[in-house]
Amino acid sequence: MNALQVFGTVLPDDSGFVQGIRRAPKRPLSLTDAEIELAVDNALRYVPEAWHEVLSKEFREELLTRGRIYGYRFRPQGRIFAKPVFEYAGKTLEGKAFQLMIDNNLDFETALYPYELVTYGETGQVAQNWMQYHWIRKYLQIMTDKETLVVMSGHPLGLFFSHEGASRVVVTNGLMIGMYDTPEAFAKAAALGVTNYGQMTAGGWMYIGPQGIVHGTYSTLLNAGRLKCGVPQNGNLKGLLFVSSGLGGMSGAQGKAASLASASAIVAEVDASRIQTRFQQGWIDHVATSCEEAFAVATTKQKAGVAYAVAYHGNVVDLLEHAVKKGIRIDLLSDQTSCHAVYDGGYCPADMTFEARTALLSNDRVAFRKRVDETLKRHIDAVLRLVANGTYFFDYGNSFLKAASDAGVTSILKNGRDDTAGFILPSYVEDIMGPLLFDYGYGPFRWVCLSGSLDDLDRTDEIAMSCIDPSRRFQDYDNYHWIKNAKANNLVVGSKARILYQDAEGRLQIALSFNKAIREGRIGPVMLGRDHHDCGGTDSPFRETANIKDGSNVTADMAFQTALGNTLRGMSLVAIHNGGGTGTGKAINGGFGMVLDGSERVDQILKEALIHDVLTGVARRAWAKNPHAVQTIEEANKQGRIDASIPSLRKEPR
Repeated sequence: MNALQVFGTVLPDDSGFVQGIRRAPKRPLSLTDAEIELAVDNALRYVPEAWHEVLSKEFREELLTRGRIYGYRFRPQGRIFAKPVFEYAGKTLEGKAFQLMIDNNLDFETALYPYELVTYGETGQVAQNWMQYHWIRKYLQIMTDKETLVVMSGHPLGLFFSHEGASRVVVTNGLMIGMYDTPEAFAKAAALGVTNYGQMTAGGWMYIGPQGIVHGTYSTLLNAGRLKCGVPQNGNLKGLLFVSSGLGGMSGAQGKAASLASASAIVAEVDASRIQTRFQQGWIDHVATSCEEAFAVATTKQKAGVAYAVAYHGNVVDLLEHAVKKGIRIDLLSDQTSCHAVYDGGYCPADMTFEARTALLSNDRVAFRKRVDETLKRHIDAVLRLVANGTYFFDYGNSFLKAASDAGVTSILKNGRDDTAGFILPSYVEDIMGPLLFDYGYGPFRWVCLSGSLDDLDRTDEIAMSCIDPSRRFQDYDNYHWIKNAKANNLVVGSKARILYQDAEGRLQIALSFNKAIREGRIGPVMLGRDHHDCGGTDSPFRETANIKDGSNVTADMAFQTALGNTLRGMSLVAIHNGGGTGTGKAINGGFGMVLDGSERVDQILKEALIHDVLTGVARRAWAKNPHAVQTIEEANKQGRIDASIPSLRKEPR
């Protein structure tokens, strides 16, 4: 395919920008003059030659002012959103379905910086530019069921012959050669237009709005309360105070999740627009403009046992230092600023407005970095003082502790020298998600009703609930009540989607039940997926694999094996990325999308692929001698699901 086949002969008008829609800050740009011309040439490859003279100047200006070439004039006019699947052009259901998923990732209502194709996490992009968006859509429209689309960091390499049982799309994002897998080299490659930071479900096209992390945050908070605050197994967080920061694309779930767990919460956020978004959604109950107001409102609700979420418009460091000074007891404490991009705008220096942050980031990155480091040191100091007074703090996988150690805070290093032994403060996976969920195979299973029908979503909720035995484990009790109350909790933003933590057997039974319902005409087609943040989807020593203690937490074999296995078993889409929530070079993560059409072909893929997808991760955790994972794999072996290696455990003390 060539540019004329994609765009035709009429150059689109530059339609400008809708006021009030968030824009990404200028990205770092350290290219030489020759490299700037190379970046422009790279972008011009996507457009007809007749437009090169006009667009070369335009692309160069974008690069110099924004740090990247986005091709703004090629963004379709108006709102992009997930339409019912059969309104899309295409020769296959999968081709139509992935157009829907891409559009949902770029919706003004779901995307963090929609004009820059950033879905969430400050830098997580669907593709590098709007030209790639059009090329991808065109390929998805002409793709047959005997072809596979290969996408490399947003660039559609092309359609390649395969077969009906093969994956329809294979996506990679940001896979750098080891010696160049540094933030600086990655930023240069991104500016040249040759790599893309896909985060997780941004570049993997499976984002379902902030609902995607609400359930995980809800489970994390509940289990933190059980583990550290004496909450009974069937209890909630009534009367407890949770404090954190961030109300963006993923962190925006915190207020809602805390309320669902019956806690009183304060979430700090420097960007007023993000607060407004969550307040309008009903995920925040009150907006405070001072530390005194935030704590007064939250602690009043806490004492009354009322679930309530307060957004504090300001810096979390001010909030925590106020709590230290006034002796305010915080039960649960975390952070969800985008510290994987700590020097690219993901973390705001103290004593500075959000607008001043953006200006300093654009005009003096050296000064910005210095202010960030100073703030991280204050932030950690406040956290340690609160922990000394009984607060339970957990790193929520956003690379906060790593960023602080990189800023020179050595007091949090377990060995006092470097981060190879980890930190004195726990990751939430290390203490909570790992042993209580991932080691059993529970993870963020999700689905999208491609018809766009709320009736279909209601029916899938009912089907999923019928597949869960709430008396089996406490995890199943939590998940049963989650899905039972999902509709009432008003979680949908964007596509008609749902998230539900489930283990291997639970995911398979729900998926087969959905496919049967489609076959019987009770619901329309469904897209299955999961967050990459799962028991087998991601290798990241500071997050997903933080509770793996055999030394293999620094390896990335598991994520690749999971992705490769999903591809050979015929998942509709398979993605593998560098980075994710902890940053470039700190994780390898993968995910999938599986289109359910009611066919027996899909039943067979589900039986093979879903078990592999989950139990590969659990088997790796079992080999690391995690007790719950060993138990889970032994049971799976007995059932004949797999035949995985069981470790011999050393009994004598070392």
